[in-house]
Amino acid sequence: QVQLVESGGGLVQAGGSLKLSCTASGSTFSIDVISWHRQAPGKQRELVATINTAGSTNYADSVKGRFTISRAYASNTGYLQMSSLKPEDTAVYYCNAFSNTLGGFWGQGTQVTVSS
Repeated sequence: QVQLVESGGGLVQAGGSLKLSCTASGSTFSIDVISWHRQAPGKQRELVATINTAGSTNYADSVKGRFTISRAYASNTGYLQMSSLKPEDTAVYYCNAFSNTLGGFWGQGTQVTVSS
């Protein structure tokens, strides 16, 4: 009954911006960590960013200074603000919500395409 719905993907030109959203639902569902991952064609899925309940964040070196992860606690929503996008950012982006009680759950994925 835990569901994650992603939105915000699309096609943008290099240097542009997109903001991804991931909303989780579930009665008494407490999310301890929200993370974003991406998978480009022919590559393994890689961790992009994480945020915990205290608001501490971590980023992959490839996106530091360009991406910002955040969360809205009351609505169980995670966000990934992406700026200064590059063609190499093109991938399917997946959110993951991890609960110490229920485990981890994946969103359906959203396509981000950055043209040169």
